[in-house]
Amino acid sequence: MRFLHLISSVDAAGGGPIEGATQLHRALSAQGHAGEFASMDDPGSACVQAFHAAPLHALGPARGRFGYCARLKPWLRANSDRFDAVIVNGLWQYIGLGTRRALAGTATPYFVFPHGMLDPWFKRRYPLKHLKKWLYWPWAEYRVLRDATRVLFTCDEERLLARQSFWLYRCQEAIVSFGTAAPDDDPAVSREAFYAAFPHLRDKRLLLYLGRIHSKKGCDLLIEAFAKVCRTTPNVHLVMAGPDQTNWRPALQALAQQLGVAERVCWAGMLTGPVKWGAFRNADAFCLPSHQENFGIAVVEALACGCPVLVSDKVNIWREIQGAQAGLVAPDTLAGTVSLLERWLATPASAWQHMRESASQCFDQNFRMDQVAHALVRVLQESSDAPMQPLAKRSAHV
Repeated sequence: MRFLHLISSVDAAGGGPIEGATQLHRALSAQGHAGEFASMDDPGSACVQAFHAAPLHALGPARGRFGYCARLKPWLRANSDRFDAVIVNGLWQYIGLGTRRALAGTATPYFVFPHGMLDPWFKRRYPLKHLKKWLYWPWAEYRVLRDATRVLFTCDEERLLARQSFWLYRCQEAIVSFGTAAPDDDPAVSREAFYAAFPHLRDKRLLLYLGRIHSKKGCDLLIEAFAKVCRTTPNVHLVMAGPDQTNWRPALQALAQQLGVAERVCWAGMLTGPVKWGAFRNADAFCLPSHQENFGIAVVEALACGCPVLVSDKVNIWREIQGAQAGLVAPDTLAGTVSLLERWLATPASAWQHMRESASQCFDQNFRMDQVAHALVRVLQESSDAPMQPLAKRSAHV
C-alpha cells in the first residue's frame, strides 16, 4: 500500500498527532508499505526543514485559525491516484474539509483519526468555543466524518465519548488502537545522559511528568498533590518536562514556591533523544492527572521503558493500564491525585518492581506500533472492495 498522511503541522513542539503519525509511518514502512506526508506548513518553516521521517509536501502557509490552505484541494485531487488511502489526522481544521472535497468522485478512500478531538470534555470546558464549532459542524466536520470510509478511534472509550459531543453524528466507526515504537536506545547510556543534564537529581527518587505544560494536563493538581505528600519523603523530587506554549510555567513555579516545594521541582523543559528516554528510565513513576487525554503517547512511552504510570480516569487507556496492573488510576481531582501519590509511596519495593514488569508487558501486548500498523492495514482491507497489497497502486496518510 501507499499511504498519504495529512496533518496540520509537523511541528513536534506544538503537540498534536505528529509523533504518532511518524511512528505509524515507520511501522508501516517496515511492513512493506510506502507513505508520504502532506502538511499545511509554510515550506520555508524550520519544522519543515527539520522533518526527515518521510517525503513531505508542505502546502501552506495556512490562513487563520481554521487553517485554510488553498493548495490542498488541487494538489490532492491531482495526486490522489498515487495513493491507496488518505489518512486525515485531527479535526476542526481545513485538512478534513479540503480532503473531502478533493476526493469526492475519485476512487481514493479517506480515513479520519479524530485523536480525541470529539471528547465532550471540550464542550464542558470551553462552551463558547463549542458553540462556534456548532456553527460549522453541520456543513463541515459532520460531513467529513459521515463521508469518510472509516473514522478510526484509538480505543473504545474514545469511540463512546465521541458520540456525546454533537447530536448530529453519523459515521462508520472502527477501533485501531494506537501506540509507539519500542525505544531503541541503550538504557545505560540514556540514564547517564539524563543525569549529565540534571546532576542534582542523581540518587533521588523521581516522579516524572512529561508533556505540554497546559491546564488540560492537570499540572497544577500534580504540584499541589506533590506538596501534600512529599514532606515525609525528602528524597522524592518531581520532574516537570515539556514545552510551555501558554506561558503557564511562571504561575506554576510560583505555586510551588508558595507551597514550599520549589527546591524539589525540576523544570526540565522539552526533552528529546537519550535525555528523554533517560528521564523515563530513571523515574520511579510517571504521572499524568489529565482532565482529558485521548491516548497519551508519553504514557505509552513510559510503559515501554518499564515505568509504572499514575493516571487519571480521563486518560482514555486507563482501563488497559488498570487491567494489566501497570499503574494506578484515580479521578482527575486534587483528592484523586493525592491518592495516586500516596498509594505509590506506600507500595513496597518488591510490589513496585512487579508493577514495572507489568508495565513492560502492557506495552508489548497493547501498544507496540507494529501491532497498530497491522490493525490499520486490516481495517483498510476490510473497508475496501479489493485487498490491498504492500506497495500497490497507492496509499496515503493525511
